[in-house]
Amino acid sequence: MASATVTFSPIMAPVSAPPFLSHPRISLTLPEFRGLKIMPRSASVVPFSRSVSRDPRLHGRGALVVCEAQETAVDVAPVKEDAWQSLVLDCELPVLVEFWAPWCGPCRMIHPVVDELSKDYTGKLKCYKVNTDECPNIATRYGIRSIPTVMIFKNGEKKEAVIGAVPKSTLISCIERFL
Repeated sequence: MASATVTFSPIMAPVSAPPFLSHPRISLTLPEFRGLKIMPRSASVVPFSRSVSRDPRLHGRGALVVCEAQETAVDVAPVKEDAWQSLVLDCELPVLVEFWAPWCGPCRMIHPVVDELSKDYTGKLKCYKVNTDECPNIATRYGIRSIPTVMIFKNGEKKEAVIGAVPKSTLISCIERFL
């Protein structure tokens, strides 16, 4: 597991600071978590006038930790019921479809994996996602009872289904069987 080093700079040191605060910078090594990243805090992210706290010591500190899945979830095109037939069932290439919902934690974990696969197999495989909350008829038609579920379609037929947030290697082995 990789790690990240975070450096803290105190804004105001108390008059009688403990020995560990007497240094101008404190470094701490934390484990790295996939799917999270540190973004610099800017005035456009948290405007001073809209912030909850009015304490000036809390403004301008370091950075924000954000979930990368918010950004990567838009890389794979969504498919709705009106386009299902033409995009998935009538496609000449194999099609990988991720069934997901915005409230599903494991779905957010697998989004970046599906995005990578979409890029890795460009021209060989089409990738789409179906929000089961918005398209319950598609989910019901294919017996989706648990999300995330990744299905592979070829020649209009469901060929494979993988349930849960699985490693990329598991999905690659499923894809390779149908290329």
